[in-house]
Amino acid sequence: MHTMIRLRKRRAEFLEFMDQVVEEIHGVKEPDGVIELHVILDNCCIRKGFDGWLAVHPNVSFFFTPTSASWLNLCEVFFVKLTRHSLKGANILSLDDLQETIGAYVKFRNEPPKLYRWRKR
Repeated sequence: MHTMIRLRKRRAEFLEFMDQVVEEIHGVKEPDGVIELHVILDNCCIRKGFDGWLAVHPNVSFFFTPTSASWLNLCEVFFVKLTRHSLKGANILSLDDLQETIGAYVKFRNEPPKLYRWRKR
């Protein structure tokens, strides 16, 4: 999971985030040397105007969830879990506290999962 916290939600901030993700992904080695990045986006207001950026990054594809289909939007699921597990009941006094809390949750979510063996008794 890749994150970037910004005060504004505009195309410029989003493309700055995407540049960061592409740079981080470059360190990953694939057998054929090509890494394809498929990005699923919700129906936020920054849906249009990516043609120039995508032309420079031919291995990146954007896919948008349909409007009025919140059950398909995994961003919504992420924010519900973030709220329930980290923000609910937290004593957050500043923007720095909020960023630290969100960062800790993302770090926790990015840890490799532990194997769970279910047995019927």
